[in-house]
Amino acid sequence: MTSQLFQSLACGTLTLENKIIIAPMCQYSATEQGEPTYWHAQQWASYALSGAGLTIIEATAVSPEGRISYADLGLWNDQQAEKIKHQLQQVKSLSPMPFAIQLSHAGRKASSDLPWKGGKQLPPEDALGWQTVAPSDIAFKPDHVSPKALSHTEIKHIQQQFADAAKRAVDAGFDLIEVHAAHGYLLHQFLSPLSNQRTDEYGGSPENRMRMVLETIQAIQSVVPAHFPIGVRISATDWMAVESWDIDSSIQLSSALEHLGVVYIHVSTGGLHEHQQIDIKENYQVPYAQAIKAQVNIPVIAVGLITQATQAEQILQNDQADAVALARIIQYNPRWPWHAAAELGENIHISPQYLRCQPHGVKDLFKPFRH
Repeated sequence: MTSQLFQSLACGTLTLENKIIIAPMCQYSATEQGEPTYWHAQQWASYALSGAGLTIIEATAVSPEGRISYADLGLWNDQQAEKIKHQLQQVKSLSPMPFAIQLSHAGRKASSDLPWKGGKQLPPEDALGWQTVAPSDIAFKPDHVSPKALSHTEIKHIQQQFADAAKRAVDAGFDLIEVHAAHGYLLHQFLSPLSNQRTDEYGGSPENRMRMVLETIQAIQSVVPAHFPIGVRISATDWMAVESWDIDSSIQLSSALEHLGVVYIHVSTGGLHEHQQIDIKENYQVPYAQAIKAQVNIPVIAVGLITQATQAEQILQNDQADAVALARIIQYNPRWPWHAAAELGENIHISPQYLRCQPHGVKDLFKPFRH
């Protein structure tokens, strides 16, 4: 049986060589000015040499207030863009792998300390903290400072910040833009009735709560080249027993995004409420990708505890998703795609400097990159 994992995939005008996608993973290693460091250079280089079909770099803030932490990467000014462009050019000299960037605003989950320092939210009076914003003045946790509810003018300003960051992303050389509307960050906060209790055109009905995401996509489309590929990552469910954002809402949103011209839906879950009840196990998010895939005609990416080559292959063979995204397993095993190709009897393009490391007894596993 022919492997699906190593077949190409079209995401709008961008064609991926295989269906292995490196999901965005926050590194919390930028300068306090939101600029990349050598950590990013080596990390992106590792991704570029992995053999995956696409890398989506970490959630990158569209404004200082939109950062998850004070060490988040940013794209709200031209100096950040120039430094990112320089590093991206160097990394792209290593391989032809396309690189995408995930644009994000953390909303009420912003102003956090680093995860390895506890990750607690820092109050505005802290030297490294600031006042957070959200659709409504509802804090994520009881010990958090209440976010400031956004005015209509401020909403439009944030949409423009996404657009400005997107334009910089194109100029920096990224091949695709992913908009982060998942994991309880600002756009997800607008979607869920648990965090959005507005009474204007951005709250109330599902259509109103979806408006922020859809208008943000349109704002981005108005400034990037025609047909530039834009994907969206969503949380398909809040994992709550009460009325909340759920799979039916996500299908409605995904259909609206497809109508706007989005090139894929990247299906994750959760992150919106501290009392979420997630049954974490192998493939635990795949059924949500499958449900959305059945209702749209654009690629759907599955993610979450997909760690084995045969597991990833089975998801595709079962028509549950069009591609799989890997996160922590790529950090643990940066050459995962190599091993997957060997296990599935496929071959994979790699840098010619690595050709001689093909394992003894594995015939025709490696091919040199096609630049």
